[in-house]
Amino acid sequence: MERVWLNLGTDAAVRALERGELPWTLHPACAFASDPGQWGASLINDGELITACLGIARPRSIVEIGAYAGDLTRFLLTWADPAGARVLAVDPSPQDELVALAQERPDVELVKETSHEALRHLPRADAYVIDGDHNYYTVSEELRLIVEATGQEPLPLLMFHDVGWPHALRDDYYDPELIPDDFRQETVEGGGLFPGVPKPQRGGLPYKFPAAEEGGPRNGVLTAVEDFLSGQSGLRLAIVPAFFGFGVVWHEDAPYSEQLAQFLGPLDRNPILQRLEANRTFHLAAVHQQMMEVTAALDRLRRQEELLRRMLRSRSFGLADRLSRLRHRAGIAPADVAVSRDEILRTLSD
Repeated sequence: MERVWLNLGTDAAVRALERGELPWTLHPACAFASDPGQWGASLINDGELITACLGIARPRSIVEIGAYAGDLTRFLLTWADPAGARVLAVDPSPQDELVALAQERPDVELVKETSHEALRHLPRADAYVIDGDHNYYTVSEELRLIVEATGQEPLPLLMFHDVGWPHALRDDYYDPELIPDDFRQETVEGGGLFPGVPKPQRGGLPYKFPAAEEGGPRNGVLTAVEDFLSGQSGLRLAIVPAFFGFGVVWHEDAPYSEQLAQFLGPLDRNPILQRLEANRTFHLAAVHQQMMEVTAALDRLRRQEELLRRMLRSRSFGLADRLSRLRHRAGIAPADVAVSRDEILRTLSD
């Protein structure tokens, strides 16, 4: 069957789904619409995996935590609309694109609250996409509130972003003051992260408030998920090591459990995918570090050129240059003792 390329939010995409033209995938341009550097930072890069899981579980309601500009929200709607499902997008500071989407589409509800505020009053959903603040406390509290809303029912389908490097075992905070002291790691504001380097450094991938150390208790998204699983029974976890890690948790008693396990099994911690992701993140961090070094070198060169031009405009340097020429002609001093105006001009023109 011919593959159907789906551009985000287009009528043609929805009609293709309604006609049952599958398999389908993102158009290559879609994943980079808001990611010109091609970091692959958005969960939309795992879009085909998300919709495949949704197709197996067939939820009637989906809560997306951390919707931001709505790129993934649009993509979720291309699945949810023909499936008759409802999407709730949760974000305390939604971008204009997401606000406009919620105004355009009656089948998406925008909740302008933090995840912890929203989950306290939202009814239980059939599926959750968790991609908010990437730290242990936030994710642990989200999971606690989802369990509280679930009651005696089986746990809904849970899908997570950033269960791989760098946030699997390292917290990052949008605002450290929102995290209780007992859960807040020491941070390095604007720290750069590099694979295999435990401490933030100058260069690497920059994050707002990354934890100063990697690993240890109560540190990282994957740590939160694993600690959650250790306190529950009958739950399964699969991790697809692509685009900073895509995790799926479901209950083994769910009617779709075995089918989902069969789909995710070959991808779950697949060693080839792990090597590909390790290679990708290494080169992302290396390129970003090189860009910082080049930027710093260009800035240094700019300041040096500015100093030289100021010297050329300086009256005292002009007098010194003329005096040096006279001393050289008189045989009092060799030509290479002083820096001449002509040398500086040649250097600036190179």
